[in-house]
Amino acid sequence: MVALCASWGEKPFRAQQLLKWIHQRGVSEFDAMTDLARTLREHLAAKAEIRAPAVLTDHRAADETRKWLLDVGEGNAVEMVFIPEATRGTLCVSTQAGCAVDCRFCSTGKQGFSRNLRLDEVIGQLWWAEQALGGTTAGAERQISNVVFMGMGEPLLNYEVTLAAVRLMLDDRAYGLSRRRVTVSTSGVIPMMDRLREDCPVALAVSLHAPVDSLRDQLVPLNRKYPLDQLWLACSRYLQSAPRDFVTFEYVMLDGVNDSEAQADQVLRWVADLPCKFNLIPFNPFPGSGLQRSTTDRISRFARRLSDAGIVTTVRRTRGDDIDAACGQLAGDVRDRTRRAERLEGKIIPIPIERPTALH
Repeated sequence: MVALCASWGEKPFRAQQLLKWIHQRGVSEFDAMTDLARTLREHLAAKAEIRAPAVLTDHRAADETRKWLLDVGEGNAVEMVFIPEATRGTLCVSTQAGCAVDCRFCSTGKQGFSRNLRLDEVIGQLWWAEQALGGTTAGAERQISNVVFMGMGEPLLNYEVTLAAVRLMLDDRAYGLSRRRVTVSTSGVIPMMDRLREDCPVALAVSLHAPVDSLRDQLVPLNRKYPLDQLWLACSRYLQSAPRDFVTFEYVMLDGVNDSEAQADQVLRWVADLPCKFNLIPFNPFPGSGLQRSTTDRISRFARRLSDAGIVTTVRRTRGDDIDAACGQLAGDVRDRTRRAERLEGKIIPIPIERPTALH
């Protein structure tokens, strides 16, 4: 923004004014930016525009969760979700149209992959949601207190855009969020985890989902490139600069696949000496997955095993599942350049894992 203003012969403080008008106040008309010179406002109106992705649908769940479908052009649409709670409001944003990682339990990956989102398409999600929720009107308290990069796509495979969006979210002249309230989730793109640690460390959530490589290879194919021993070391390095003194591990609970007490013990061995907390996520079914949600009893046993070992463990309360807005259900509408959905149509590939006999 400073460089843009300089190219027009304007001082750097004009960039700060523009940031505040656009991101703090949510203003989209340059004429309304009253502390800018009239000539600059006219120039902006002729040369620039403030436009978020168009909203195609707006669904509200019974629990007040909201899901928006956004048009990002070229036949692609992505989804974002707002989750209101008593003490915070969390916006879940997308970074890609589709996803190339193709985790077995996630419906986004089954749509295939089209492209990375641009910066305006990512930050535009937060900008638009703030207006929709009334968070930038005069005297109003912002409803969005937290942002999580857990929507469609792998954020660290769209690294430069994710980094720029994070920096805008943290900037006091823009959204002013704290590093602890912005969370980047990753399936384990280790080189980019290291870069984020150096460039702009925020809260980190890692999609774990399995305690051994043989199973994680099937659930999270990226594990074949970055296996668990390397992931442990990357998490340990990240903690050296992280705003929180722990890494959050996401673990989707799949019936008979990764939810036994023996597997909980394997998890404990893997995280030994690594400060962490666990977020256990009951699987949200979608057509063609071939997977089932773990029973409440099996989830409770798994959670108790981790908690008894001193690890803070929570079971995520399913939100927005009546509008397909729950974790792993975001699918949007993707023009798949990988033809994955076409190749897998009608196929359900079983995972050859059985429950231990003692737990039948």
